[in-house]
Amino acid sequence: MNNEYLSDLFSLQGKVAVVIGGTGELCGAMAEGLAGAGATVVLVGRSEEKAQARLQKLHRFHGKSYFESCDVGSKEALEDLLDRVLKKSGQIDILVNGAGVNSPTPFLEIEEAEFDKIMNVNFKAVFLTCQVFGRYFVERGQGGSMINVGSMSGVKPLSRVFTYSASKAAVHNLSQNLAREWATQNIRVNTLVPGFFPAEQNRKVLTEERVGQIMGHTPMKRFGEARELVGATLLLASDAGSFITGHELLVDGGYASMTI
Repeated sequence: MNNEYLSDLFSLQGKVAVVIGGTGELCGAMAEGLAGAGATVVLVGRSEEKAQARLQKLHRFHGKSYFESCDVGSKEALEDLLDRVLKKSGQIDILVNGAGVNSPTPFLEIEEAEFDKIMNVNFKAVFLTCQVFGRYFVERGQGGSMINVGSMSGVKPLSRVFTYSASKAAVHNLSQNLAREWATQNIRVNTLVPGFFPAEQNRKVLTEERVGQIMGHTPMKRFGEARELVGATLLLASDAGSFITGHELLVDGGYASMTI
C-alpha cells in the first residue's frame, strides 16, 4: 500500500516533459528521472549524437521519448519546437530550462561579445522559452510545471563567473515573478539550484585551488552527482509538489548554509 501511495504521488504517467539542455550531463540525469516516473521526455539540444546516447537510457523507462533540435535563442524556433512537440505528443505538462554556458574571464577583461553570448544563452533563451511555453500553458488552462535550472552563483556571490552569476540571478528573479503571475492558473514555476557539480560548463573553472575552496565551503566535502538532482526534479514536476511555486530548491551539500 505504501509503495502504491508513493508511486501515485510522484507519478508522471501520461505526462510530457520538454527538457531543454537534456543532452547535457545534469539535465540529462533529470530527464532520466522524469522518464523513470513515467513521462514521455523530449530532449532538446544541439547534438543529436549526444542525444542518442541519452535516449538509449531513457528508453529503458519510456520508449516514446525522443530528440528535437532547436535554437532556443530564437522565439520563432521555439514556437516551431512547441508545434512539433504538440503534433507528436499532443500535450506538454512539464518544461525544464537547463541550457547554459560559463566563462572564468576576470571582470575587467570581459568583452561585450562574451557578455552577450552568456546572457543570451543563460537568460534570454529562458525568458523566451517561458514566454512561448507559458502562453501554451495559460491558453490550455490545465496548469503545468516549469523548472528553471539556476545556480548557486545566483544565490551567493561567486568570484570568476561574473556574467554567469548575473545571468543566473536573472533566471531566479524571472522564475519568482512568473510564479506569482501564474499561480492562480496552477502553473508552477520553480528554480532548481544545483550546488557544485562537475558539469561540462564549469570544468574549465575547476582548478585545483578552486576545488579546494569549494570543498572548504561545502559541509558534505564532495561534489554532487548528477543523479542527486532527480529527487528534487520529481518533487517539482509531480503532484507531490502541487503547492510549491516560486521556490529556489537548493541541492548543494550544505554549501549555502556554510559561513566560516
